[in-house]
Amino acid sequence: MNARPLMLALLSGALMLPQAARAQTQRLAGRLPEHARAEVAALIDSARGEGLPADPLVNKALEGASKGADGARIVAAVRALASGLARARAILGAGATEPELVAGAAALRAGAPSVFVERLRRDYPREPLVVPLAVMADLVARGVPADTAAQSVLALVRAGVREAELVAFRQSVERDIALGAPAGAAAAIRVNAAERDLGATALLPGQVPPRPRKP
Repeated sequence: MNARPLMLALLSGALMLPQAARAQTQRLAGRLPEHARAEVAALIDSARGEGLPADPLVNKALEGASKGADGARIVAAVRALASGLARARAILGAGATEPELVAGAAALRAGAPSVFVERLRRDYPREPLVVPLAVMADLVARGVPADTAAQSVLALVRAGVREAELVAFRQSVERDIALGAPAGAAAAIRVNAAERDLGATALLPGQVPPRPRKP
């Protein structure tokens, strides 16, 4: 590509960015009180300036509006999500995808130890982490202690489970809890059963965890 077409392409992209930003914030028009809309728009602009995804913040504001939350609560929720996305990116790295950042923010908000998220990214730098992070957050939401949920997910990922198997594990734990099992015990029992089924053994110090199996 010669210099002129390249410059035109860059200019076109630069012109489209403000249009995309306006389209995102215009989705809030008429849905939020004006003062709240202005604060949310400022938070979105700030996040965008830091290279964070804006759509999750817009969606969070719209979710609050649809639930009838007042302006102050919506602003607080958007601010908390922006902070969570920034924290998730600091751990997952600049190359993390938007879904990974959203899932990472949810896991951290649920109480996942940052070392859990760091270890997932360190041990599996090229693997998508959306499902492991989301399963961890879902387990905590069902009452599994955060440390137990994090250790359970990490053990299964190290054992090489597929994403579908992680989801099935979460569903099994949820069924056990619904039947009256203590949340932490349900997770521990299901992890032990899964590891037996996979023939998994605990990693010794210095061993490299296996790559997750592909479907």
